[in-house]
Amino acid sequence: MGIPAIEPSEVGATGLAWLLISYGYVLYYASNLISEGSDLLLLIPSLAGLVGGVVLPLLGAVPDGAIMLFSGLGDVDEAQKTLSVGVGALAGSTIMLLTVPYALCVYHGRVDFSGADELPNYKGNPKLRDSSACGSLSSTGVSLTPEIHHGAKMMMLTTFPYFLIQVPAFFLDGDREAVSAGEHWWAAASFLMCMIFFIAYLYTQVKMSNDTAHKLKRMAVIKDSLKAGAMSLKGALSEQVKTMERKSYRQNGSFFNPTRSSGSFLANEESQLSPTNGGDGNGVTPSEEVSKMLREILTDAFRGYDMDGNGTLSMKEFGLFLTDFHETVSPEYLGSVFSQFDQDNDGTIDFNEFICACYIIITSTDDVASGGRESSGGQSLAVSVGEKIFEEEGEDEEQEEVPEDLTSLSPEEQQSAIKRRAFSMLFIGTGLVLIFADPMVDVLSELAERLEIPAFYVSFVLAPLASNASEVIASQYYAAKKTHKTITVALTALEGAASMNNTFCLSIFMALIYFRGLAWQYSAETIAIVLVQLVMGVWSLRAKMSTSTACIVLSLFPLSVMFVALLEYLGLD
Repeated sequence: MGIPAIEPSEVGATGLAWLLISYGYVLYYASNLISEGSDLLLLIPSLAGLVGGVVLPLLGAVPDGAIMLFSGLGDVDEAQKTLSVGVGALAGSTIMLLTVPYALCVYHGRVDFSGADELPNYKGNPKLRDSSACGSLSSTGVSLTPEIHHGAKMMMLTTFPYFLIQVPAFFLDGDREAVSAGEHWWAAASFLMCMIFFIAYLYTQVKMSNDTAHKLKRMAVIKDSLKAGAMSLKGALSEQVKTMERKSYRQNGSFFNPTRSSGSFLANEESQLSPTNGGDGNGVTPSEEVSKMLREILTDAFRGYDMDGNGTLSMKEFGLFLTDFHETVSPEYLGSVFSQFDQDNDGTIDFNEFICACYIIITSTDDVASGGRESSGGQSLAVSVGEKIFEEEGEDEEQEEVPEDLTSLSPEEQQSAIKRRAFSMLFIGTGLVLIFADPMVDVLSELAERLEIPAFYVSFVLAPLASNASEVIASQYYAAKKTHKTITVALTALEGAASMNNTFCLSIFMALIYFRGLAWQYSAETIAIVLVQLVMGVWSLRAKMSTSTACIVLSLFPLSVMFVALLEYLGLD
């Protein structure tokens, strides 16, 4: 028993329930810290690809992995018993993520089918005509994109280590030493295969760090930081823009990064000024990639500050937007930028000109933009509008926990503060997992013993509630937006978590079997894990999934428990 040193066997029923709730909450809190800390790192452009491809999937598997690791430590004979807790956590996590939240994502993200092919219509208004709980189950659903197909294929491919370790497990019988000796080298081969798949999975995630799902995740985190007022416009976007322009320069040989000084655009010392004509009359527009990013993030903001709804912003409205987004701009500089795009001198700018003007503000130097003045830090008249600019229909948005009081700092200082906060959250979250995973295993084992239920079933149901809650909540958050892109983010995250369980988490078990002499005697559980993944993988390769199919997916979770019980009743270990 590790820290905290409370023996579950020495407490009564109430005490055991208290320990279960307390440790479960701590692990839930720790997994949220890890998730939020990883998301914050997406605000750091230089780390975004690495974070999205490696850190997010790896740290997301830490809570499950810790439970599995500690279930196989300690006295060998005792570890063989508690290993069932780890196997239950592995099976429960994998099957639960692919059934309950997957089905709920389809339900919350469902839209009406339309057309001859009956495909999801994401451009409908409204997207869902019958929003009642049981309405139109067969004529609503979600689109399954190529990214979801790729995740399904990767998930099914990474189940191969299960097949390898099951070769001896199906035929060996006897005590722990005999079974372990027969599985020894099979476990080594399975461990090696897990590591190969693990590295290959992370490599593909890094290579795909600029695909739809990864980009949308980054955009959502940036939006949340701006909505919460935690970062200024420049603090959230200047490094993003610089990184994208450096990439464009390396690929195409030219990019531009204008800075505003004395009424003219000057080349930055770090870059080569190569303006492009975008039809705005001033000869300077952001690159296509930068423009697309700014449009995705600031479209709702433009609509929110267009108070009269005429599709344009006045100088006053543009100034209120900048104030609410914590940009201190001198009246002279504001007028100079605005006049660059107000070509007909009617006192307004349209959306395309608004994006270009924001680009100039974002890439300007602080002393030029502010005229040497400090921010007043006051509230603007448009606060009530600004609070709602990122709201989406029918959505109660979850916001990332980001450092407060950063808006008065320079963009570079804001980025440094974000790094410090993110790494502290990751450190604390990981530390809590390592401290409390071991006692949680003991509590689950004791609970199973008192209820006279195999530890596998207790862990199967309870462990995922603590270790996977953040992934479940995040997937529902994205799915509820009811867009083609957000359902991709939601479902690929769940498939990715299953792939990590098949590689990173399973490798922990294989290492325990090989190095500690434990036995893999979980054929029934293995069959259930693999079967659910193959079924979900095949279903995820379709063009769409209806809400009625999602109901079947939801039923797979309890059915898998009954399936394992049936196989064990028939004599399978």
